[in-house]
Parts: sequence; structure tokens; C-alpha cells
Amino acid sequence: MTVTSDTIAAPATPPGRGGVGIVRISGSLVPSIAQTILKKTPKAQYVNFCNFFSASEKIIDQGLALYFCAPHSFTGEDILELHCHGGPVIMDLLLQRVLMLGARMAKPGEFMERAFLNHKIDLIQAEAVADLIDAASSQAAQNAVRSLQGEFSRQVNKLLIMLIKLRAPLEATIDFPEDAETEKLAIEFLGSNINNILLQIKQLKNTAKQGAILRDGITVVVAGKPNAGKSSLFNYLSGQEAAIVTAIPGTTRDVLHTRMQIDGLPINLLDTAGLRDQPDIIEGEGIRRAWEEIKKADHVLLVVDAFASLDRDPAKLWSDFFGVMPKHAHFTVLYNKIDLLSEEAKIVKTNNIDCVYLSVKIQAGLNLLKQHLKESAGFHAVEDGFSARRRHLDALDQTEKYLLNAQRVLLTGAFELVAEDLAQAQRSLGEITGEFTADDLLEKIFSEFCLGK
Repeated sequence: MTVTSDTIAAPATPPGRGGVGIVRISGSLVPSIAQTILKKTPKAQYVNFCNFFSASEKIIDQGLALYFCAPHSFTGEDILELHCHGGPVIMDLLLQRVLMLGARMAKPGEFMERAFLNHKIDLIQAEAVADLIDAASSQAAQNAVRSLQGEFSRQVNKLLIMLIKLRAPLEATIDFPEDAETEKLAIEFLGSNINNILLQIKQLKNTAKQGAILRDGITVVVAGKPNAGKSSLFNYLSGQEAAIVTAIPGTTRDVLHTRMQIDGLPINLLDTAGLRDQPDIIEGEGIRRAWEEIKKADHVLLVVDAFASLDRDPAKLWSDFFGVMPKHAHFTVLYNKIDLLSEEAKIVKTNNIDCVYLSVKIQAGLNLLKQHLKESAGFHAVEDGFSARRRHLDALDQTEKYLLNAQRVLLTGAFELVAEDLAQAQRSLGEITGEFTADDLLEKIFSEFCLGK
């Protein structure tokens, strides 16, 4: 990616009617656009109350103008923000006037992209802005703020510096080989430092994993045969009467979605049609969709009527069900309606399958289920956490892989191969902050931002 010199503009506030609307402009034409629309050059880094003029010298609106001179701006370029009244007509008139003066409409995330390319922020911080906007819980928002402030970046850069310092004496050892005693000392030195970096990467991965869980959450599918209590469980967990509950089999005929939280863990909860043979055409389509969601889930809750099915071996309940379960997904059998059997609420493991005994009707065992979902997701409260993504975890995994290989090769004395592994580890780590990142990945990341960011 290269820095472009054209001037971009876009609304920085959502479409629709509001008290205030903001048009953001960045690029080399900002001074001339400001002079033409405002009839003056606004004072930089100050709030300026101005009239906004049309091409016919009529006042479009009056509001606030914020002017930031390069390089002291978010993008590193000249930036002008026009704060007008938030009616859609006013916003459109003002934006069209800016475009007439030589700016073009910005692509989604292009302001953020320019900030990254002009080294105002790194890639972690850029992603943290999107994570902050999309945060599904207060903890996720706090984590995003910490990443935006550079906490994650500092820890990554600390490891990068350690790798660079480690590679320098190693390259010298390769260029100027010494005697066996010196080689032994070099192996001990390198081995100790590689091990130290590996320990710190493990700690960083643990924190990053919690950040990724908080950002992305998990998808939980409630499944099972008709009248097992799936919709009642869905309503309880979601905290609303979203699903119709009746004694008639096949009431749920489509997939119902809701977003919820358990102690800050975001969950995309899905209720599905009861799985049975020989349904009618409409219910059959619902069952097909249910199986599709089951195959994609992070966690599947198979709800069983404990009163109607006395078999307590989950492996014997439904062989077809186990055949389509995704390998990555967690799977739990819920024996519902224990109130009809006078059984106690509990969690047991049978044939290596987690089973929760509960009753949605009398709300027994439901707190056990919530705790089980958190533990299955690997979620726990982390103090001083930060926002992270799947790509960050993948990069840390790759870095760890190269370092472990360097550790093994080091024992053979093949310093050239160790140097190559350390170089690859540094590259993988640098992908997190954007020091080494392919253009297509950058385009994908910034295209996911909203317009005006």
C-alpha cells in the first residue's frame, strides 16, 4: 500500500436525523476547501464558529469547524471537520459542496488507513478503533481502549526488541566462528533467551485469547427433538419471550437469533426447529436450517426430555447427531425436566461427554449451565486485558512455532538455521502491528470499517 495525495471526504456520523452531523475531510486540498466554504482559514487546533457557504454564496448552515494541520492530525494530513445540524438534507448539501471543490468520497476505513500508512497508529490500534465501535460489552470496550492506547502494541514491540537483540550476536557468531568453548557459551546464551521469549509469548497468548473471546464471543446452538424444552431454555437465557412455547410439537420452524452476555461473555444464541423424521414441508426446511447451524456452532446444547428418555448414556441417545457435530465445537447434553423425576441439578461427565441436569420450568441447574458455558469457552476475567483478534492469535502461534524449532535446531549447533527461524519469528510477530503485512490483508481489515473512519 502507498500513501495517496488526493483529498477524501465522508460523513463521520451515522445516516439519518440527529442533532449534529459531521463531514470529515483529509488531504492536500483541505486549506483551499476551508477558505472557499468558510470564507476564511480557521485557526488550527481550535473550535471555530463559522457559516458554511454554497457555490452561490448562500449560507447552507452554520456550525463548528475544526482544522488540524499536518502532521498534527489523526491521518497525518490536513484535516477539516465541519459540524453542522444533523438533518440528512443539510449533510448532503454540505458533502456535495465539498466534493465539488475537488475531494472524492472516502472508502470505508480510508481515514484509518491513511493514519496507519502515515505511521500515526499501528495496525493493532487501527483494529482497536473498530473493536471499540463494535464492542458488545463494557469489558470489551475497556479492552479496546487499552489496545487503542497501545498496551497490546507495547507488549508485542517488547518481544520484537528482544528478538532483534538476540539475532545480532547470533549473526556475529555465524560470521566469526570461534572455538568449541565459545560455541557452547553461545548455545547456552541463546537457549536461555529463547526460552524466556517463549514464556512471555505464552503469557501474551493467554491474555490475547481472552481479548479475542470478548471481542468475537461464541455461537451457541440450542438443538434437540420437539418438546424437549429448547424454546423455554432459549427464552430464559435471552431474558425475553422471543420463542413461542406450546405443547404442540414443531412450533419452532425457523432459526431464532439473539445476542446475550454471561458475565461479559458475548453469546450469539440460536434456537432451532425440533429435529425429527417425517416433518411437513415447512418444518422440514426449518430442520434443514437447524442442521446447518449445528455444523457451524462453537457450542451445541442438545436438550433432552429427561422424563421421556430414561437412558443416561449420551452416546446412545442419537447416533446421527454425533455424526454431524463439528470437530472444533463443544458439545453438552442437557437433561431437562428433572423436576418430574425429583433429580438434583448437577454436571457430570459420561463417556467423556458433559451432561447438565436441569429444569427450565423451576430454574434449577441454570446457573450451573451458565458457568459451564464460560468454562467451555475458556473465558475468565482478565485484569488489564486488551482487545485481540483471531489473526493476532495465529501470528503468535506462528512465532511460537519458529522459536520452538530454533530451540531444537540450536542443540545441533546449526546457527544459520537458528538465525533463519528467529528471522521468521520476528516477521510473524511483526505482522501483528503491521510491520510486515500483505497488502491484501490490509485492504480486508480497513474495508470492514464504517464510512468516515
